[in-house]
Amino acid sequence: MVTYRELVGAFRRLGLEANSKVVAHASLSAFGEVVGGAETVVGALVGSFESVVMPTFTLRTMVTPQTGPADNAMAYGIDPERNAVAEIFRPDLPADRSMGVVAETLRLHPEANRSLHPIVSFAGVDAEAFLETQLIEEPWEPLARLAEADADVLLLGVDQRANVSLHYAEALAGRKGYLRWALTPGGVVECPGWPGCSDGFNSIGHRLSGIRRRAEVGAAVIEAVPLRDLLHLTTGWLREDPLALLCDRPNCPRCSLVRASVRVRK
Repeated sequence: MVTYRELVGAFRRLGLEANSKVVAHASLSAFGEVVGGAETVVGALVGSFESVVMPTFTLRTMVTPQTGPADNAMAYGIDPERNAVAEIFRPDLPADRSMGVVAETLRLHPEANRSLHPIVSFAGVDAEAFLETQLIEEPWEPLARLAEADADVLLLGVDQRANVSLHYAEALAGRKGYLRWALTPGGVVECPGWPGCSDGFNSIGHRLSGIRRRAEVGAAVIEAVPLRDLLHLTTGWLREDPLALLCDRPNCPRCSLVRASVRVRK
């Protein structure tokens, strides 16, 4: 049984301190049993760090138009059933289940705030200065500000595929992004900067050996990586190798378009 004290001890072994700021991603089930469940994990995060941020994306707000730009990794006008069940974004809309119960528990924390992007919002405690910078046109701006503040990425029982900061690195390196649409109280809005596929993100692992720290808690591995260093390392790799971090599925529409755009540039 993993306890609050064990989680806090692991954070300290990673070199994280009370004034640290973290972008966290978590899988509760990866720990095995946690005394107090997701509330204990959130309590340990909020009690240990100056600022805590987690992604609270809401993919069910997305709709598919009848027409749209080419090379956008989506088929238009063929998904009326999904459009019919799409939800209007509101600040209290639960995070998608894919974000994990810990992220949703953080969103519900009495001291939490949430950014207002209708698809890729973030929630945080003592993180208003970061969250309020997010715009429709700049979905990753909270991560940019967190990097400036020397934040760490904290992976709790998840691997690099959950690390949304790698999407920001892709954008910094000039990798192709996509356009998506979301329902809001003001109608359907265009959301640029939709990221590519993350299935190949674990390939970054061997390049992080000099900057990441690891600790074991229960059945899970917790990993901390300085966000600024992660972005610098990843953008450099992507500029050197524009095909880095892509998945190996030949039918992946987003990775296929990235490969095609690289061939065109060459």
